[in-house]
Amino acid sequence: MTEYGRGEGSEPWHPEDPLNGDGGWEGQQTHAGQQSPYGGQPQHYPQQPQYDNGGWGDGRQPAYGQAQQQYPQQHDGQYDQHQQYNQQYGQQQQYGQQQYDQQAYQGGPQQSYDQNGNGWATGTQAQVPYPADPSDPYGQQAAAAYGAEQQDYYGSPDAYPPPEPPSRRRAEPEPQIDWDPGPDQGEHAFFAGDDDSADDSDDPKDGRGDRRGRGGKGGKKRKSGCACLVVLLVFGGGTAGVGYFGYQFYQNRFGAAPDYAGDGTSEMVTVQVPKGAGGYAIGRLLKDAGVVKSVDAFVSAQEQNPKGKAIQAGAYLLKKEMSAESAVVMMLDRKSQNNVLVAPGLRNLTVYTRIDEKLDLASGTTKKIAEKKYKSLGLPSWANDNEDIKDPLEGFLYPGTYPAAKGMKPETVLKEMVTQAAETYGKYDLEAKAKALKLDNPLQVITVASLVQAEGKTEDDYRKMAEVVYNRLNLANPETYGLLQFDSTFNYLKNESDIRISESEIKSNKDPYNTYTNKGLPPGPIDNPGDVALKAALNPTDDGWYYFVATDGLKTTEFAKTHAEFLRLKDKFDASTGS
Repeated sequence: MTEYGRGEGSEPWHPEDPLNGDGGWEGQQTHAGQQSPYGGQPQHYPQQPQYDNGGWGDGRQPAYGQAQQQYPQQHDGQYDQHQQYNQQYGQQQQYGQQQYDQQAYQGGPQQSYDQNGNGWATGTQAQVPYPADPSDPYGQQAAAAYGAEQQDYYGSPDAYPPPEPPSRRRAEPEPQIDWDPGPDQGEHAFFAGDDDSADDSDDPKDGRGDRRGRGGKGGKKRKSGCACLVVLLVFGGGTAGVGYFGYQFYQNRFGAAPDYAGDGTSEMVTVQVPKGAGGYAIGRLLKDAGVVKSVDAFVSAQEQNPKGKAIQAGAYLLKKEMSAESAVVMMLDRKSQNNVLVAPGLRNLTVYTRIDEKLDLASGTTKKIAEKKYKSLGLPSWANDNEDIKDPLEGFLYPGTYPAAKGMKPETVLKEMVTQAAETYGKYDLEAKAKALKLDNPLQVITVASLVQAEGKTEDDYRKMAEVVYNRLNLANPETYGLLQFDSTFNYLKNESDIRISESEIKSNKDPYNTYTNKGLPPGPIDNPGDVALKAALNPTDDGWYYFVATDGLKTTEFAKTHAEFLRLKDKFDASTGS
């Protein structure tokens, strides 16, 4: 682009201006009376000869664009001065050679030089138009002659301003950017801090550099308002999110665990706690059932309650939405426990009755199912090896607490008890122990343990009681000659617990469970022995005990080695009981 007519900015020429692409201002000559573009100093040219008729006599110069170049009046001179002009004017020919290839020079008359030595011809000839350059985007337009009438490209209000010489140029205003140029181009209008007063100014921006749209102020304000709203929402949402998660973090780390208040609603629910479940496992079950609000609340309440660790496996009838403290208290209350408690020494008939009560079944329902389905409940292979056994499950409903909530089946409860007994007995090598103790099979070991459990009063009695059993089973013993003579076996067959049995009644009953009339062990266990009694049966004392008497009729049991000692203990018993 040419320097002609340009200011300090980047404003281009009008694209249809024929002078677009001029070689530069320095190739032109100032009009008379105009200031030179070079620092305001006029450019002086040596006087050139003017020839009359045969040369430059007409004084005309070729037209150069719309502004013709005028030179001062020159004197007639020799022809050799024309060479000096050619040298100085040769700089202008560069533009002429380029421009003539694009435009046809149709201005003033052209003078020709007579090659016969007569100088410049006086006649004028029309300049032959140059052919248009195919690469010129404006070559297809009718070329306007220099100095001729041309279309004014700067006359309309929306046109580019006309070019001016450098001395009259003004500094262009900074370009106004109405779009976001990106991080490497500039700052977005929202963050530029434009004052509203600039938008409300009544002085329109003028000059050649003002190309902004004439209706964008309102849009910019609306865009700025939307941007403010978006930023406000983003920062507000971020602050709220940080606050929420911060609060949750604090609550999880340092705050109290979520908990309900009060004793719960009227809605009841049964929760079954499996064996081996700890505080967190129980808390999870309660939370899933809707009893407590959080696991941590229950664990904390259980730890704070002195008896909290006493909560065992079983079924519990609890209320929904209870405080954790109330839930712990209720689980420790037997009234809320939907369980069947099998205490050591408890007979099967008593266990069956309790199951019926817990499951809300008719009396005798569980007993009938036990008689029908005992083979499918998981008894060991060595169990029920005697046809005289009254109840095949006796001795195999292992002591413990078992879930027994309404809706459960009796066989489900029984099977869990039998399974526990089989697992416990399986920990001992009962077959080997039976041989070592001169017993016929493992079932007899359980039978001895049931006798120890029934006759013993304290743990200290159990081992002595086991020795009494083994000593009396010896047919060669000089005291009983193989008779056990235990009241507990006679009471079992009668389903009683009376310690006062007449001698006539005992001698008249020939039932296999009557050890007064039958030598050896009864056909099977008479109760469900606990772990202590079982261990005592496997490890009896060796002190020579043959007799024992509950001298106070309740808690105190005394042992004797001879029949004479036994009679003294019997008198003591009669004295204490008033018989």
